Amino acid sequence: MLVFYKHGLHAASDDALADALNTTVPALRARFPDRATLVHHAMLADMERQKRDHVALYAKFPSAVERLYGLLQLGLRDLTAVPGQFYADLQTGFPQAWAAVLEHLASCSAPQLQQLLNEGIRNRLFRSDINIQLVTKVLMEQLNMMLNPQVFPPDRYNMSEVFRSIFLYYIRGICTDDGARIAAEHFARL
Repeated sequence: MLVFYKHGLHAASDDALADALNTTVPALRARFPDRATLVHHAMLADMERQKRDHVALYAKFPSAVERLYGLLQLGLRDLTAVPGQFYADLQTGFPQAWAAVLEHLASCSAPQLQQLLNEGIRNRLFRSDINIQLVTKVLMEQLNMMLNPQVFPPDRYNMSEVFRSIFLYYIRGICTDDGARIAAEHFARL
């Protein structure tokens, strides 16, 4: 993925990709006969890495509030590593890989957020009257908005401050008093 981020999905050379995979160009071409297949497999591998990161995060943080902040921070970290043109190129040039990304968001990311919100409600950390599907959609869209350079140009805004301004206040708004205390403690450690 780093080679694709650095050089682009179309422009990354087979030599650079083979080096990154510790193989030769002929072996790379034998395993991935075209760029679309390679990009698709790279995206699938990156989604598996994200799942492992989430498991490690859940082991680190005990509460649903901290886990929610942690997931958002991981998402932000991952998305800030991606050049602006990457997803546009993925959508237009690699439809199978793009479909896998959309499937991952629908079958993994959204349900994970919904489960976390449910857990927080059960543990009285999130308000019981929230609309879980709507809050999930808002959180995902807030992350996308934060990374839109037309909305928050990185040369004008400190991204950690934008993150804090968007998510601290929104998540505190869906928290109970106990959840808000955990949120405040978590943000104080950042």
